[in-house]
Order: sequence, then C-alpha cells, then structure tokens
Amino acid sequence: MNTQTLSNQNLNLLDLSNYSPEQLRAALAKAESRKEEDRTAYKEIVEQTVPKAVSLLLQASDLLSIAKTEAFKYFENVLKLKADVYGVKEKQMTHTFSYEKGEITIGYRINDAWDDTVNAGIAKVEKFISSLAKDKETAALVRMVFNLLKKDAKGNLKSNRVLELQKLTKDFNNEEFTDGVDIISKAYKPKKSVWFCEAAVINDDGTKTAVPLSLSAVDFTKNYKFNFYNEPVKS
Repeated sequence: MNTQTLSNQNLNLLDLSNYSPEQLRAALAKAESRKEEDRTAYKEIVEQTVPKAVSLLLQASDLLSIAKTEAFKYFENVLKLKADVYGVKEKQMTHTFSYEKGEITIGYRINDAWDDTVNAGIAKVEKFISSLAKDKETAALVRMVFNLLKKDAKGNLKSNRVLELQKLTKDFNNEEFTDGVDIISKAYKPKKSVWFCEAAVINDDGTKTAVPLSLSAVDFTKNYKFNFYNEPVKS
C-alpha cells in the first residue's frame, strides 16, 4: 500500500506493523499538510462570507433608518394638525395612534441619571436611618429604606424609589433625613435615551401582534431553520 492510500485512511484502525517508519512519517506529514490546507481554506471562506453578510445587514439598517424617519415625518405632521385642532401642544414622551387593524407608538425613552452630589445625599440618609436600628421593627424599616437606596447594574438609583423616600420625610420629620432626600432629588438629571417607533397589527379577536423591527425580534423567512446546533459533528 502506497503513502497516498495510507494517508487517506484512519491510521488508528490499521495494523501499523505492516508499514515502514518512512511510510508512516510520509502519511502523517501528508495528513498534517491537508489539515493545514483545509484550515486555510476555511479562513478564506470566512473572509469572503463576512463582507457579504455585513453588506446585507448595512442595507437592512439603512432601510430601517429610512422607515423610522418616514414614520416620524408622517406623525410630526399629524401632531401639528392635532395641536392646531385641539389648541394644545402635547409634550408627553410617547404618542399612540391607532385604527381598526393596527396601531403605532412613537416617542422617546428616559434613562435615570444623577450628578455626583447624589452620593452625599445617600450618605446623609444612610447615617440617619442606621441610627434607628434598635429593635426588630426598626431594623425592618431600616432594611426597607436601604432597599430604596439600592443602585441598578449601571450604578444609578431608580427615580421612582426616590419618590418613596420623599413620602417618608413627612413620617420621620428629621432635618438630616429630609436634607439628604432633598440632595438626592436635586441630583436627578434624567437623560433622553432613544427615539423609538413601535407598531402592532390588531387581529380579528382584538389581540395585538407586534411588528418585529429588529434583527433580534424578526423571525427567519418561511421554511428556513438554522439547524447547525442540532446536527452531529463530523469526525
């Protein structure tokens, strides 16, 4: 058996005693060479495929941007007309428009944000609250207030929790506590996040089906399934 034949077989299944060391070395070298060639070919395919996918997704992004812009243009005119008709210019964060078969909501979102003085306010509140922990009942109250002061993953307080703190100032009637909560309240500097546009189709039974407007939300086209993870790995 020549080295070409040997190199194309699974060496683990052969009786290696039938081959000379030179034949084995040649076969292994050829197999290693083919492995490197296959890996080089794989990298070349990736380099050819990525630009195609990026180009396609850039086109999709441009189309979404155009659609979003046009939708806002439509409703900017509608809102101007509404202001003229009703004599009031509404400034709420969102506006929802609907008809029998669908609805659209446009608007913006707000992210909670605080300036650096918020930490001084938190420290004053925590100092006062810690002084109250003298028995089980007051300890429970302390835990409740500390929970209101918990920050989220981004290191910010939740603005709705500060409203709860403001209500407690009347119950405690303590100058230090009230001043701390006031510092926290004045440190609130909300930031406008993103302009969004959401659409939904209203079904015959009155339920709503959201129109997917992101790659994460949209499904694959009909009859396509990404089955890579369900397929066995070739040895």
